Amino acid sequence: MYFEHDAEIWRNFPALVAGVLVADGINPGVAAASRTDAFTRRAAERLAESSESELPEIQAWRRAFAAMGLKPTQYRCASESLLRRFRKDGALPRLHPLVDVCNAISLAYAVPIAVFDAARIAGYLRVQYATGDEKYLTFAGETEQPAPREVIFADEADQAHARRWSNRQSALSAVQDTTSTALIVAEALHSSAATDIPALLDAVAGELGALWSIRPQATVLTPDSPRCSFGC
Repeated sequence: MYFEHDAEIWRNFPALVAGVLVADGINPGVAAASRTDAFTRRAAERLAESSESELPEIQAWRRAFAAMGLKPTQYRCASESLLRRFRKDGALPRLHPLVDVCNAISLAYAVPIAVFDAARIAGYLRVQYATGDEKYLTFAGETEQPAPREVIFADEADQAHARRWSNRQSALSAVQDTTSTALIVAEALHSSAATDIPALLDAVAGELGALWSIRPQATVLTPDSPRCSFGC
C-alpha cells in the first residue's frame, strides 16, 4: 500500500509540499487533552493578530481553491474551517486522541492535516483528479459521486476518501475507536511550506511518541519522490 499525488497535481500546483506519517499501534485509551494546549495557544496568538483568512497558509489554499474553480468562501480547506470554529468557540470538540492532537497541530500551523484509518483504504491512496465514477461516503451515510476533474483522495477501489482536495474527508476512513493504523497527510502551498511541513511532521511524531510510544519515520514528498509506501 502506498500514498502519492498524481503527476498532474504536481504540475498544476508546483508549490505543493506534502508530508506523510504512518502511525501503527493507535488506540483510544490515552489522555491527549493536556498535549494539545501548547498548539491551541499558538493558534490563539496568531488569531489575536489577524483573522484566519489573512494567514499566508490559508491564502495559499484559497488561491488553489480558486484555481480549481471553487469559491474560497464557500469551500474552505480543513485548517481554515478548524481555525474559524476555534476562533468562534474557543475550543474544538474532542473526537479521538489522534484526531484531537492532529487538529490542534493543524490549528497551530494553519495547515490541513488529514488522518485516515489505513485499514479502510484499498491498495493505495492517491490525490488525483476524479473521473466521476468514484464513490464518496458522507458522515450522514449518503453516497456521493465527485464531479469529473474534482481533486480527490482516491483508492484502488474507486473510493473517494476526501473531496475537493483538503476540504472534506469521507466517513469511510474516519478514525474511530477500532483504528490501529493511521495514515497522516499534511499538505501546504505557502512560501515557507518547505520549512513548515518538516516542523509539523516533527510535532506530530513527537505527540505520537509521547502518547503511544510510536516512533514513525516522516516522509516529505516531492515531484521527484512522490510516493510513500505505507510504513514509509
